[in-house]
Amino acid sequence: MVFSRTKRKSDLTAILRKSWYHLRLSVRHPTRVPTWDAIVLTAASPEQARLYDWQLKRAKRMGRIAPSTITLAVPDPDGQRIGSGAATLNAIHALAQHMEQVVDGDGVVSLMGKKHILLLHAGGDSKRVPWANPMGKVFLPLPFLAADNPDGPVPLLFDHILAIASCARQAFKDEGENFLGNPWFPVMFLLYSGIFTMTGDVLPCFDASTLILPPDASTIITVPITLDIAANHGVIVASKAEILEESYTVCLVDNLLQKPSVDELVKNQAILDDGRALLDTGIIAVRGTAWGQLVKLACSCQPLISELLKSKKEMSLYEDLVAAWVPRKHDWLQHRPLGEALVSKLGKERMFSYCAYDLLFLHFGTSSEVLDHLSATDSALVGRRHLCSIPATTVSDIAASAVVLSCKIDDGVSIGEDSLIYDSTISGGIQIGSQSIVVGIHVPKDIDNKADNLVKFMLPDRHCLWEVPLVGCTERVIVFCGIHDNPKNPLTKDGTFCGKPWEKVIHDLGMEENDLWSSSGCQEKCLWNAKLFPILSYSEMLSVAMWLMGLSDGRNQYFLPLWRKSPRVSLEELHRSIDFSKMCTGSSNHQADLAAGIAKACINYGMLGRNLSQLCEEILQNEISGVKICNDFLSLSPKLIEQNSMILPKSRAYQVQVDLLRACGEETKACQLEHKVWAAVADETASAVRYGFGEQLLESSGSKSTKASGNNNHVGSVAQPFCPKTIKVELPVRVDFVGGWSDTPPWSLERAGCVLNMAVSLEGSPPIGTVVETTNSSGVFITDDSGNELHIKELTSIAPPFDGNDPFRLVKSALLVTGIVHENILVSTGLKIRTWANVPRGSGLGTSSILAAAVVKGLLQIINEDDSNENVARLVLVLEQLMGTGGGWQDQIGGLYPGIKFTTSYPGIPLRLQVFPLVASPQLISELQQRLLVVFTGQVRLAHQVLQKVVLRYLQRDNLLISSIKRLTELAKTGREALMNGDVDKLGEIMSEAWRLHQELDPYCSNGHVDKLFAFADPYCSGYKLVGAGGGGFALLLAKNATCAKTLRSMLGENPEFDSVIYNWSVY
Repeated sequence: MVFSRTKRKSDLTAILRKSWYHLRLSVRHPTRVPTWDAIVLTAASPEQARLYDWQLKRAKRMGRIAPSTITLAVPDPDGQRIGSGAATLNAIHALAQHMEQVVDGDGVVSLMGKKHILLLHAGGDSKRVPWANPMGKVFLPLPFLAADNPDGPVPLLFDHILAIASCARQAFKDEGENFLGNPWFPVMFLLYSGIFTMTGDVLPCFDASTLILPPDASTIITVPITLDIAANHGVIVASKAEILEESYTVCLVDNLLQKPSVDELVKNQAILDDGRALLDTGIIAVRGTAWGQLVKLACSCQPLISELLKSKKEMSLYEDLVAAWVPRKHDWLQHRPLGEALVSKLGKERMFSYCAYDLLFLHFGTSSEVLDHLSATDSALVGRRHLCSIPATTVSDIAASAVVLSCKIDDGVSIGEDSLIYDSTISGGIQIGSQSIVVGIHVPKDIDNKADNLVKFMLPDRHCLWEVPLVGCTERVIVFCGIHDNPKNPLTKDGTFCGKPWEKVIHDLGMEENDLWSSSGCQEKCLWNAKLFPILSYSEMLSVAMWLMGLSDGRNQYFLPLWRKSPRVSLEELHRSIDFSKMCTGSSNHQADLAAGIAKACINYGMLGRNLSQLCEEILQNEISGVKICNDFLSLSPKLIEQNSMILPKSRAYQVQVDLLRACGEETKACQLEHKVWAAVADETASAVRYGFGEQLLESSGSKSTKASGNNNHVGSVAQPFCPKTIKVELPVRVDFVGGWSDTPPWSLERAGCVLNMAVSLEGSPPIGTVVETTNSSGVFITDDSGNELHIKELTSIAPPFDGNDPFRLVKSALLVTGIVHENILVSTGLKIRTWANVPRGSGLGTSSILAAAVVKGLLQIINEDDSNENVARLVLVLEQLMGTGGGWQDQIGGLYPGIKFTTSYPGIPLRLQVFPLVASPQLISELQQRLLVVFTGQVRLAHQVLQKVVLRYLQRDNLLISSIKRLTELAKTGREALMNGDVDKLGEIMSEAWRLHQELDPYCSNGHVDKLFAFADPYCSGYKLVGAGGGGFALLLAKNATCAKTLRSMLGENPEFDSVIYNWSVY
């Protein structure tokens, strides 16, 4: 069976978003979504390892790595290359030592055997991407999805690899697993930890959470590729016996080939039925006993590595170590470095190939490949401007397709199409060509004022330019080459510099070969070891650079002597002499200065739309001036409310002050000010929803207005003979498909909201109701379905604020908002009010708001006032502010209006709501009732805690939260269209994405029990989510079809692990 897989570019965005969601969730809530126990990077030298340690600490600070995860950068011993295979053993050994265990015997195996480890090979020379050499290629900038968090740091290749790897961690399942009943694997097994190994120059884009990793074995991830590509890479020959599914194939590995010709592929039966071959992606997982054996070998590997160092040989992971798990390679391996030990220790275990048909293999092996990946047309994928200061288009010429990241660009700068500018300060007069790369360049502003430098600097098209701080050198060395130069190509075999053959370069510049290479050297002459780059003053280095790039015709007589007499270094020497400490400090201070500039502009000129809390984190990385800058901002904050008082919400202005106080270390003052934030939110909400209602609603009855006290002739007033009257109101509950949170203040006060929900009866009747009846005795008598009773003799005693534990505050608030208290409607008549809600507590079905709507509607009918749904919904908004519960508008709308409806809200005073009922066909209603299970999870939700966290993040202008709620509103519109078109499957997809976004808003909206329930239901469902804010309560499970629904209903009923109840429901 052959599957055709064509991966569209647009899918890359979806894959990365899902992976980042997994990563953030695993960091914020590792008990729900397991994270790695350790993340280990290999490095080429101790100095590079220190840089990687700095980057790992940065990743933890930025929330890319969980605080509990051990991070470690392990250099090759003595800085001498030992190969990726030996580096793997050395890294595992170093991790065992780091955990302070005795490195021998079963103790280490037992310890390490329980760990889940991510190992990333990042110790290469990066010769084909030389500008990334100082930072390490794995840490090169990759602004995919950067627009999702514009105030956050520039995403790096490393960050995206972590996101993909976080999904792979989910494939190391911690409980019993079932492998499709295949005889290769036991039916069930427990707790298989292990190691997941990746390379630092590849981003494998696929849903790694779906990986099938066989137990007690190693697994190499493969992807089908064409034979021309196979000829330059490692190829896996898989056995014919296989587990074949639509998106993957699992089978044993029969053979390994390195850069095979077509004849070799044919001879080794490596060509698949569709004419392609299996590419080794460099991703290897080792689990169970295979992992245990690898740990044993690693913990005794030091003598073996010493042997390698003495012989100056290397052991490859992808040729040597992996071959130990492939019996057909054992004879060959015996003659390789450490081959006998590998076969002896690892040879009994097996290796499988997991072929991922939909894997996108993004390789960052050359500079041109990096630019190709950044030239994607999907604007949602690549962020082209991020944390940068750039001039107006009238005083600069910066191409729209250029990618400018973490840079300060002055007036008078020109940047060509599809160029990458990163971590740089570019002063006026600099011209950068198209398809060029500039990294870490900091051109002094006064460079043009020096007498000896009157020349503009120009970087031609398709060139790279970067700076490197060297140990013991004051100046940073300026380095450059052509985008397509291969530093490894020899002088005599297609070697180039700045895109021109070496012969022409040497001739045009008047050089000689011995100017560049020592005649006594045994190395092949190439760009990597050419002593090209002079150490001079900054202006001189810029001028000489233009000469070396061929832009200073006829000036050899000036520049050649200057170049010859200057101390010069090669790319190879640069790699060994980088001052990593100075580079890290310089980068941190540069980022902090940029963040400070953006924050200052936001405070001085803007409406505080940036995430100042996040910007301050970056500012504080400048250890010298960071705190002072934040204190300066804090001194400006009292003016914010006065400055923009007519349009800036007070809640936001107060939150900015709280964030700045925390940045300055003033935690006590910040806590004291927080109450003003929440008071402002309540005031702003009340102002929007109680427009047209008297202020007396918030006053005690003793200070009621003249209008209220004098209104004794109200139509509902009972100064007339007693007339018995009984009103019964029953309402359904609501289940929300998508859009929740966009109805919640302060979001709904400032931005549009959209919600798609449905009113339903449970077990044949609407579960929420009230009976309101008049009595001939004064006062109000209230009872509820929990047996609570209260007799209020004097209505003047009803006044907010109410005790949060008062079981009758809802009815009391209803008496206020309907005017019964303040308008003195009850003169000689009393009321008896009984309420009930036949749903479990903490259901998430909007019970409280809908019960409030029922009581308000009943009271309005008793006094013959406007009981229209529009009026009741508005009164309930006021009521919830009196109660102090907050919340949005979707619950009462969901219960008051029948059927399925799409509701929008528009900011303003008053807040405007528009309800669009969906006229559903009988076929759609029938399909929903057959496929949708309404399930009580048995978990009580705590919506208030979730609500506070989400509102706080919004007040801080957390960009990830804002983009998530925006997406929820878009999904509500899409869901409306899906239902109108009768596409229930599409509704399921929308529900699942909405559930993912709810967890993005707050990871604690779910728990382990709910996760297990959804994992159990997943094979039978096209979508699922918790209703409301989450945290427990009811779940919606939308089955793939009626048969799946019946099966799932039966299985949930029989499974004692889930304390769930499935309710019969119908559209109300």
